Amino acid sequence: MTEVSQLARYVEAASLTEMSSEALEQLKIRVLDTLAVAIGALDAEPIVAIRGLLDDLGGTPSATLIGGGKTSPERAAFFNSALSRYLDFMDSYLAKGETNHPSDNLGAVLAAAESVDATGAEFLTAFAVAYQVHTRLSDEAPVRAKGFDHTTQGAFAAAAAAAKAMRLPAEQIANAVAIAGTANVALRVTRTGNLSHWKGLAYPHVSKEGTFAALLASRGITGPEQVFEGNKGFKDSIAGPFSIDWSKEDLESVKRTIIKKHNAEIHSQSALDAAQDIRRQDGFNAHAIERVRLTTFDVAYSIIGGGEEGDKQLVRTKEEADHSLPWMIAVVLLDGQLNPEQYDPERIIAADVQSLMTRVKITPTQEFSDRFPQHMPADLEVELADGTVFRSSQDSYHGFHDNPLDWAAARAKFDALTTPFADASLRDEIAALVHNLEHHRVAELTEALARVSRSRA
Repeated sequence: MTEVSQLARYVEAASLTEMSSEALEQLKIRVLDTLAVAIGALDAEPIVAIRGLLDDLGGTPSATLIGGGKTSPERAAFFNSALSRYLDFMDSYLAKGETNHPSDNLGAVLAAAESVDATGAEFLTAFAVAYQVHTRLSDEAPVRAKGFDHTTQGAFAAAAAAAKAMRLPAEQIANAVAIAGTANVALRVTRTGNLSHWKGLAYPHVSKEGTFAALLASRGITGPEQVFEGNKGFKDSIAGPFSIDWSKEDLESVKRTIIKKHNAEIHSQSALDAAQDIRRQDGFNAHAIERVRLTTFDVAYSIIGGGEEGDKQLVRTKEEADHSLPWMIAVVLLDGQLNPEQYDPERIIAADVQSLMTRVKITPTQEFSDRFPQHMPADLEVELADGTVFRSSQDSYHGFHDNPLDWAAARAKFDALTTPFADASLRDEIAALVHNLEHHRVAELTEALARVSRSRA
């Protein structure tokens, strides 16, 4: 049996009854969190442009767009995934050699599930499958160091989850996974140097292609049966040798993911907590800062600190700001928070934050690197002009493994992000549907999401 066939058998057999109550609760929290950040992005400029394009293109109205309207499943997958990805405020998974965002798969699963009038239980099962496939491939087959993007493994997850949501049999699931995994090998340049809109759209593209691969497979279209182990396949060309026994996999990986507290790239979270802690210390004056020194782990330095993925001192756009650790530390020291309003174009380029970020020095240490990803160590020192030094050391944050979000905290974040687009009654309705989704049909949830306003009240 080929490796993709083994994966497909696992996906076909997956059942919500296998999940622990803890994993199921955490999965629902991630559904709510992902919808929160999606709704919060409805009026972002790139999202408005994409919505206009989809309106012009049309499409068979079989899947709902958040904010109203319907189109074909693969286009709905792209749009809804673009929404959930744009703010960069979603969940993350930290493997030693890879970081990804399994919630990026929600757009694909939601569109695929609605297109077949799936139950909420079927949706949740497929979403759990996405988490399992995405995280396990990142554990065993990281590709970042080889110059490829984490969306590369995501293509396998999105297709597997979409095919599961569409109730495809194992043979067709295998073909969907093979098609998407073969065709969506992505370059890491997406997240290096000066960042473009594609930083937030690379995974929506994968959601679209994974959904379309499942649609193709449902009509009998086949893909490379040795996509993993074959000559010039995934292992041979990209990942190198690895082994996953899918027959022994469960649906618990969602518990190993973490949720962002700050609207910022995931590896910054503990450093930003440290910045908030320093702001609260007696005598601190943000306008008297002379220099800032951060000691952190190698992945944070490499991706957002000015290491191997490019200098982070040139910040002009939202995409560059949320991947510049110097800018993010500076704005938190000045404003006390990093939420969507800090990414207002005028705030991004304001003189105070642009000046302060040039005084931020970031250094990785082997000690801190060895503790990642079980911990997220950050040691921040802020020196004022008079020589006073403030210091804070943080290992985690609210949303990390040792301090996970509960439903109440997830609901608070949901309300904060969605209030401009939905009144209290609609917010209550969506949250209640998500918390009891296994007892509802997906169409009930998408109908409520269609009533969210596309513009701020």
